[in-house]
Formats: sequence, C-alpha cells, structure tokens
Amino acid sequence: MYIAMNRFTVPTENAQAFEDLWLGRDSHLKQVPGFVEFHMLKGPEADGKVLYASHTIWESEEAFIGWTKSEAFRAAHKDAGTTKKLYDGAPSFEGFAPIQHIAKD
Repeated sequence: MYIAMNRFTVPTENAQAFEDLWLGRDSHLKQVPGFVEFHMLKGPEADGKVLYASHTIWESEEAFIGWTKSEAFRAAHKDAGTTKKLYDGAPSFEGFAPIQHIAKD
C-alpha cells in the first residue's frame, strides 16, 4: 500500500469554489491500475484559511508513480494552472509507505 496526499491552504472566501471544483471534476482514477480509493478531506479553519487534503490509496508506490506518468493523470490535471487562484501557494505533496497496519476484525 502507498498513500499519496496533497495539502491545500484555501482562503475562506474561496472554500466553496474549491469544494465545487473537486466535487465536480472527473479524476480519471477508477481506470488506473493499482488505484484503491480516494478521499478529499476538509480540515480546520484558522486565520481566514481552510486546510484541505486529497488522500489517495494505491496498491504500491510503483502504481502511484505509474499514475503520475499516465495519460489519465494528464487529463485529470489539464486545468490545474487555471485553478491555482483558489488556493495559496503550491499544494504540499506527502507520500507514505506503511510500516504497520491494524484493522478491525
């Protein structure tokens, strides 16, 4: 398993437009080998900003890397340059490989 996250800091006045953008877009993920699941997460609001994180689970880091090099990735991100005005700075990427997994029986 591999978890890929991008964190976005969004001014409060742009929060609804940011959410609408994500909820209305075609991610192209379901067709990608190794994709497991996606979550768009809304975090705390502080100092006029809202924290969001896209959280994607992959079968492996190799599957995630394959996604970033795919035509589906390019299609999903084709308008990324036009939406930067909704959030501050660049998204902050974080990738995680598991060292322990505990699940409910």
